[in-house]
Amino acid sequence: EKRQWLSDRLTEGHVFRKLNEKATVFIEYAPLETAWVPVVGDNYDYLYCLWVDSDHKGKGYGKALMEYCLSDARENGKSGVCMLGAEKQKAWLSDQSFAKRFGFEPVDSTNSGYQLLAHSFDGTTPRFAQNAKKERIESDALTIYYDMQCPYILKNIEMVQQQCDAIGVAASFIRVDSLQKAKELPCVFNNWAVFYKGEFVTVNLLNAASLKRILNQ
Repeated sequence: EKRQWLSDRLTEGHVFRKLNEKATVFIEYAPLETAWVPVVGDNYDYLYCLWVDSDHKGKGYGKALMEYCLSDARENGKSGVCMLGAEKQKAWLSDQSFAKRFGFEPVDSTNSGYQLLAHSFDGTTPRFAQNAKKERIESDALTIYYDMQCPYILKNIEMVQQQCDAIGVAASFIRVDSLQKAKELPCVFNNWAVFYKGEFVTVNLLNAASLKRILNQ
């Protein structure tokens, strides 16, 4: 699923660059106009993910990948690069303290504490789409919006469904399968977003403990 999603995106300018060995060391970004996120702006790249697994940290790979992304954006005449962050670091988002060392800074925020970080080359800034700041839906059921960009998503859906079935809680999974749907989402989104009792909760993938905490709210 991940490979197919990625293959479909490459013709849109999407970049997936990784270490040439069997390791989770990669960067993934795309032109903001075709990035599957409710963020708007002119001539920016959107950085979905920069990930270096623990066995490969301290070797300069993260720095090299970030520098490549910024250099690529400059060479292609972009106005800058942006990414999703938060007032408090989220487990499934790129390390924002690392990004800030490369000139990223908050340029927009939501009431739930999420931030849009940007490294601007020309003084312009992107912003969250207005619909992303709504952070409410009509349904009270546990509702998860997702796309197939991340290979962990299907297993997470299976776990959430099994846990909800076991305790008799209704769960709804809404697949975001087009750019338009992604741009129109009622919350921030990096490939996953959770609502409960009509309120936006998190962009983090869930485990059994975090799911229980949400359902007990």
